[in-house]
Amino acid sequence: MQNEPIEVTLKVTHVFEKLSVPYLIGGSLASTLYGMIRTTQDSDIVAEMRLEHLQPFVLALRDEFYIDDEMIAESIQRNSSFNIIHRETMFKVDVFIPRLRPFLRSQLARVQTQTFVFETEVSAKFASPEDTILSKLERYRMGGEMSERQWRDILGVLKTRAGELDLAYLQKWASELKVVDLLERALQT
Repeated sequence: MQNEPIEVTLKVTHVFEKLSVPYLIGGSLASTLYGMIRTTQDSDIVAEMRLEHLQPFVLALRDEFYIDDEMIAESIQRNSSFNIIHRETMFKVDVFIPRLRPFLRSQLARVQTQTFVFETEVSAKFASPEDTILSKLERYRMGGEMSERQWRDILGVLKTRAGELDLAYLQKWASELKVVDLLERALQT
């Protein structure tokens, strides 16, 4: 995995951990960790931020990131997303403030802590391989099933983790998320 994206992302997750904000790293960083390596322009973090986290979050990151506290406040209130950009590298971190739903609870309960060694040892919570697949299937569906990149990420995790995946869990949540047909197609590819 490339160092720059993960190092920048870990700066943000470190703040979430200090503020006791439940989070997980998903998207292309997770699919690269569990599947095939590819370059990425940003990282995706799902975080249960509340307005009380806003000022400490901004204060902790404003020296290293371009950050808009009004955009973050609006994202928290609307359960949407915001991004911050690392000043030195121009790497973008997208933070998704999810609405509460059973799949989110399941994802957060199943996070997997991964450890990286740079100058020091650092850890962060990633979506599980199964949840990475399911989230990407859901995004692929919402995007009109057009993104070859999303589809390759899904297949990469399925192939790399074949034999290790909890297929019953995948089937259960694929049904709940209405992506069973996509999961079946991916498993047959």
